[in-house]
Amino acid sequence: MATKKTAPFTLTERLTLPTTARVQDTIDIASYVDVGDRQALLIHSVDYVVQGTDATETLATSLGANAEVTLQLLDLNRGNFVFANDRALISSGRMLYGLAGNTTDMESDVYPDNFGKGSMEGRFVVNDQLYFQAASSAVASGESVNVTVRIECSIVTLSQKDFMAIAIQSTAADN
Repeated sequence: MATKKTAPFTLTERLTLPTTARVQDTIDIASYVDVGDRQALLIHSVDYVVQGTDATETLATSLGANAEVTLQLLDLNRGNFVFANDRALISSGRMLYGLAGNTTDMESDVYPDNFGKGSMEGRFVVNDQLYFQAASSAVASGESVNVTVRIECSIVTLSQKDFMAIAIQSTAADN
């Protein structure tokens, strides 16, 4: 199946949402994935952190209203949020914020996403970029919402058959 090349490490990316528009950024993982060597990125878990305009500001100030913050991590660029059955979807989350009482909650989409307890369990990625996207239904005037994705992963070498199967599945998901 797979041979682990590295111990687990963490990749992070932060998006700033100045308005309610969807914001997307890419995470370049080309240096971790190598087709010739059948090298892939094994994602063990994905977590999201939602903060205000700066690291110490409350969400009440940054959001200014009841709000939901939607987050997704994909291995193909879909150009918008996707349903849970999309094979490009690695992880997703939705945080609900209630201004009255300063409460936060998760909808049916619970995060963090953990992909198994074993050191070789997880989601294999053979594409050269990840796509992190987020949107908030409310952002207070002059404020912003910062969302961070934290990806715990390892680099692995796959067998020829496994690498081809994952590459074919990823290509087929693009259609």
